[in-house]
Amino acid sequence: MRKIQSPHTCVLAISLSALLCLPGDLSAAPDTPGQRAGEVSRVIPAVSIARGGKTISASSKTVVDWLDVVNTQASARARVALDDGSVLNVGSDSSIKVVKHDGGAQQTELELAYGKIRSQAQKITKPDGKFEVHTPAGVAGVVGTDFYVGFDNSTGTMNVIVFEGIVKVCNLAGVCVIVKAGQMTNVRSNDSTGPQAPTQATLDVLVDAGTTTDVGGKVGVQHVAHHIGKGTAIALGILVAIPAIVIPVVATHGNPSNTPVPTKGCPPNSPACG
Repeated sequence: MRKIQSPHTCVLAISLSALLCLPGDLSAAPDTPGQRAGEVSRVIPAVSIARGGKTISASSKTVVDWLDVVNTQASARARVALDDGSVLNVGSDSSIKVVKHDGGAQQTELELAYGKIRSQAQKITKPDGKFEVHTPAGVAGVVGTDFYVGFDNSTGTMNVIVFEGIVKVCNLAGVCVIVKAGQMTNVRSNDSTGPQAPTQATLDVLVDAGTTTDVGGKVGVQHVAHHIGKGTAIALGILVAIPAIVIPVVATHGNPSNTPVPTKGCPPNSPACG
């Protein structure tokens, strides 16, 4: 006599079979919130981290996870040491989100909502590796370099200054320019024409970009000349040589509390002026 299977038994069997057929990488996908990206190495004077609806007061050694947002106030700055050796120097009045940082896969994505950040990124060696800083106006991607990104909410302008290496700067429509060491460019929100053609950065701009993101200490004291390529150093001449002498003096002498010191002679429309 033929047995009649219960409909509940059939449904259970089908469900179990479907689960067994799921791709292994999907069932084992990591929960990115809470995944470590690095840690705070220095703060001036107080910095907060937004994490999962909570606000954490950051100090030295505070862990920075994926999806954390590092916020600085008018008088604050922060340095974040990523686990692959890259360093983020966050200026005042800034908000930077660490979307992800996978050191092993060399996949780093940051979102600068507003403010200023100087990134000293490790060299990308993997074919699919990337280190990108996104803003509401565009994206700056590198293969291992030292560069500054600022975004002004009031004008919708993203400014990029390159100290070392090469940076690809694109607008949201995918129109890009290549910016070399010692050069700068900018791109505006909702501008489909693309970023401005790269131009040589002036001495004031180079110094301002370094000092407005300087957090003090041994790491992050911005020696501009050291981070400019050899060819650019020859082209800049005195513009490159002077910052290496001026900036360490500003950061270490006559300012023992490491309070940020504004650079004199900052041009009124300089993109790096804080």
